Amino acid sequence: MLNRTRPKGFWQSVTGSLKWGETPREAAARELFEETGLRPGGQLQDVRYSERFPILPAWRRRFSPSVHYNKEHLFYLRLPSKRLIHLNPAEHYELRWLGITQAARKASSWTNRNAILRLLNSRAGMMASPV
Repeated sequence: MLNRTRPKGFWQSVTGSLKWGETPREAAARELFEETGLRPGGQLQDVRYSERFPILPAWRRRFSPSVHYNKEHLFYLRLPSKRLIHLNPAEHYELRWLGITQAARKASSWTNRNAILRLLNSRAGMMASPV
């Protein structure tokens, strides 16, 4: 789990936004690298699940005034063991490797918590890394 620089105390897995013309898979791979230094290669698993949610006031400035909802696409990355993580200091200042249940409890957003719990419920044997 990653602790954001702003707002302080906001814990999340790797998250991000699509850039113009980018696919959800491309965005997931880019965000993973930008936030952790990890390159997923072909290991990024598209769960083919998305969640639509209202944009909270703390994040409004990042979006056009006419945009009120966001759509989250869910991807997982299986890692055989812990890896050296290089945090982007502009976004995150702390990292914790946690089990799935602990990570879900730590997640600040309900959509992130639900994504982590989906991993737990899938019993696919993937590690929560760094989610």
